[in-house]
Amino acid sequence: MDPSAQIDAYLASLPAWQRDLAMRARALVHEADPAIAEAWKWDIPVFAHGGNVCAIGAFADHVKVNFFKGASLPDPAGIFNAGLEAKTTRAIDLHEGDRLDEPAFRALVTEAVTANNR
Repeated sequence: MDPSAQIDAYLASLPAWQRDLAMRARALVHEADPAIAEAWKWDIPVFAHGGNVCAIGAFADHVKVNFFKGASLPDPAGIFNAGLEAKTTRAIDLHEGDRLDEPAFRALVTEAVTANNR
């Protein structure tokens, strides 16, 4: 199955609040980098451009957006709130009712793509 179709099916299977957050994050990834590719790895959506950029996964009580090289990315808005102790990755955990800082998120995607293509 095409990765985008797998991602569509995955997102459609989520509870409404998780689906809405994950779909918005997906849209923001594409807004930040229209050339980004979608992949289906580790049973979750992964976005790549010159290497893996981020992945979106749903858990029982949150949606996680994991940035593969997050530890090396500037985060002036402080939106990374999970995995802060990891050596290379950083994540954003979103719970029901949370709002994503969209400009800061797009900036992180752009920084991650730039880091992959240095």
